[in-house]
Amino acid sequence: MSIGRVKEQLTPKKMLITFKEYLVMMLGMAFYAFGWIGCILPSNSMGAGAAGLALLIYHLTGIPMGISVLCINGILLLIAGFIVGWNFGIKTIYCICMLSLWLSIWQGVFPEGWSLLAFLTDAANPEPLFIRLLSVILGGIITGIGIAICFHEGGSTGGTDIVAIIINKYRTISYGRIVMMVDFFVIGSAIFVKDLGIDAVIFGYIIIAVLSYTVDYIQSGNMQSNQILIFSRAHYQEIADAITTVRHRGATLLDSKGWYTKEDGYVVLVVCRKRETSQILKMVRAIDPDAFISVGAVMGVYGKGFEPLGKI
Repeated sequence: MSIGRVKEQLTPKKMLITFKEYLVMMLGMAFYAFGWIGCILPSNSMGAGAAGLALLIYHLTGIPMGISVLCINGILLLIAGFIVGWNFGIKTIYCICMLSLWLSIWQGVFPEGWSLLAFLTDAANPEPLFIRLLSVILGGIITGIGIAICFHEGGSTGGTDIVAIIINKYRTISYGRIVMMVDFFVIGSAIFVKDLGIDAVIFGYIIIAVLSYTVDYIQSGNMQSNQILIFSRAHYQEIADAITTVRHRGATLLDSKGWYTKEDGYVVLVVCRKRETSQILKMVRAIDPDAFISVGAVMGVYGKGFEPLGKI
């Protein structure tokens, strides 16, 4: 039985899917590293996590960010390994290595002070406040895209994730709270660095806000769905038929009883993509203008017509 499982894992299809996942994660880390080197670093701003701490070390010592990121995550992995065990996923280690590699590549390719925004706008001096602000926003977007790509394939950039594992070994604290505390400490420490200062701290918090929004938007954007409840006394059959034949969405009839009228009836339940909601509402209105409709936002819909169950 165990041999059968090994054979199943080594099928060409499985190997192709695995290769695609690691290729996409490498691309995500390339985006993430480029956002740091091409936007955040030349804007004299600060960031969070292991990369933010590596940026701080770079300003203090001149050590390349790729080396610092690898050392920081390596130390954290060792500490976590002795405390909580050596059960880290290979994808986390892979992403950490790819991040360090791409940081070293981009920092070696681009000359010191090179800025993506300055290159795109032909701005010779990226020092003005509005140029720096646009640069950190662009950096937050690019790094957010990279992290979202990595998360989509089950990877992790390490850093704060490892710190959360270590802390939760002794105290039960939510992941979001740990991230907030660590990021606040890392970004706030920039105020003591001569080449940075309070403006770098402010820009650092802007980067975190933009990065978080970008990651959430990308991760939830394709999964946002609506659950529609349609109450129609006389036309529920026509509505259900139209949903399945015209909109090609499944419909479910739920038994209902109006407590005011004490009349039995049916409620049409349909789950659809957010972009399909308006078409379904217009179709219901055309069939039964007196229908009562409730629309609720849902996320993480899995099954036929939505996200495959294998992504859970």
